[in-house]
Amino acid sequence: VLGCNLVWLGINAYLFVQFYMNFLTERWFYTRVLLGDALSWARAPAACLNFNCMLILLPVCRNLLSFLRGSIQCCSRTAARQLDRNITFHKLVAYMIAFHTAVHIIAHLFNFEWFMGAQLDRNNRSLPFVLSQIGNGDNAAYLNPIRTDQTNPTIVMFTTIAGLTGVVITLALILIITSSMEVIRRSYFEVFWYTHHLFIIFFIGLVFHGFGRIVRGQTATSLLENKPSQCADLFESWGENGTFCPKPEFAGNPPMTWKWVVGPMILYVCERLVRFYRSQQKVVITKVVMHPSKTLELQMKRKGFRMEVGQYVFMQCPCVSQLEWHPFTLTSAPEEDHFSVHIRIVGDWTQGLYEACGGDKNETQEAWKLPKMAIDGPFGTASEDVFGYEVVMLVGAGIGVTPFASVLKSVWYKHIQENQNVFTKKIYFYWLCPETQAFEWFADLLQSLEGQMTEKGMVDFLSYNIYLTRWKETEAAHFRVHHEAENDPITGLKQKTLYGKPNWDNEFTTIGTKHPEKKVGVFLCGPTQLADVLEKQCLSHSEAGVKFIFNKENF
Repeated sequence: VLGCNLVWLGINAYLFVQFYMNFLTERWFYTRVLLGDALSWARAPAACLNFNCMLILLPVCRNLLSFLRGSIQCCSRTAARQLDRNITFHKLVAYMIAFHTAVHIIAHLFNFEWFMGAQLDRNNRSLPFVLSQIGNGDNAAYLNPIRTDQTNPTIVMFTTIAGLTGVVITLALILIITSSMEVIRRSYFEVFWYTHHLFIIFFIGLVFHGFGRIVRGQTATSLLENKPSQCADLFESWGENGTFCPKPEFAGNPPMTWKWVVGPMILYVCERLVRFYRSQQKVVITKVVMHPSKTLELQMKRKGFRMEVGQYVFMQCPCVSQLEWHPFTLTSAPEEDHFSVHIRIVGDWTQGLYEACGGDKNETQEAWKLPKMAIDGPFGTASEDVFGYEVVMLVGAGIGVTPFASVLKSVWYKHIQENQNVFTKKIYFYWLCPETQAFEWFADLLQSLEGQMTEKGMVDFLSYNIYLTRWKETEAAHFRVHHEAENDPITGLKQKTLYGKPNWDNEFTTIGTKHPEKKVGVFLCGPTQLADVLEKQCLSHSEAGVKFIFNKENF
């Protein structure tokens, strides 16, 4: 990941320096007389904007990424794993676009002030004023886009193609970025969803932004006749009889942005067509289960649907919203004859789906009254790689346990079917939950697995630890005294619930000691802070033969 980011940063740095230097050449000498260094400071970030706007759509072409991941996984699991960080890269590119946009805007604000100042000078012995008067007759070979001193930069900004499109795409970018903040995305997802589609206006404005050709340089023909190194000091006699320096002529660069973004735009249109085709395929809800704590389980079928462990789908419910698609991790196993998701009711869309499925009614909802669903996917994430390791650590935080439901189910199916291709010999499972209400639906699955593995004599295959993170050991002591039973009073499992947070250093040391000379796959679905902790533990404990390899889920 670091290597990919360094390459990306390197290309940005190269483009910035290269285009900064390009505008220090003789062709742009007279333009620099008007604008100074602000010219290069405007054009260099523009080149970087072209490059990053080319990249910004690619990480969200999820069907393309799924195809690429499947294609390269057979060759390099590490390379395939980088594609799972597509949203992180998408955000980094967005931040870079915001940065270069700010530099570009500030430089052009200075440029327009210099353009206006040159027109207001009204001094025939001033080179900036003389340059500003070129093209007054035919208005074709001009250098200064502000053609009169009877205007101001604000009017020019809203009456030129470059100015108007610049304002539009800047406003669109501000709205997109501000609505993407974590607090808004989690609390007001609909605001994030709809505002993000301003990217259409952003790209249309971006393509047309360069058609105004406001920044102009000396033409190649004019450079042969009027060399700035020889003629700049003779500007008062330009074009007069007996002088060898005619008036210079200027032209704008042809628009280049469309060449950068047309390819990704076509790919994204194809992506949306694939999504539309998939959304038209019939999906049948075969079972609806209302779990405690307002968790909805949907079991569904679709012709030709094939999945792997830990994958996810995007779901749309037209009766709730015609436009919104939301990602949900599949909790079923590939061996089952249906696919399922568990949905926690936490927002307007999930509440609408809950009510459409009859969650707010006491009587059973009839099958023909269940809502129509559209499914896009499945898409691959890191836990597809679980069965490539002999020893596996699964770490789920809160609702992040969902991808591992699929993993644990599939492991069980493979063993009862005596599948000889099962490479995994040991699984360590950790679930970190803030409160007891988060346990109910998943605890049922663990109880079922615990009982069946005991019957099969496979009790050592799965080791699991459940941590109630908002309780401390002292707070739980009184509770345990009054519930001294064989099974845990909270989960009903034989394995007792632990309180507080795991000591990861001890856990990694213990596992490394038990499995020397092994590669241990560490899979996390949880917050970034926990990912940082586990990644550091993997690095610090990958010694003396054992090697911990970290993988993080996107959802």
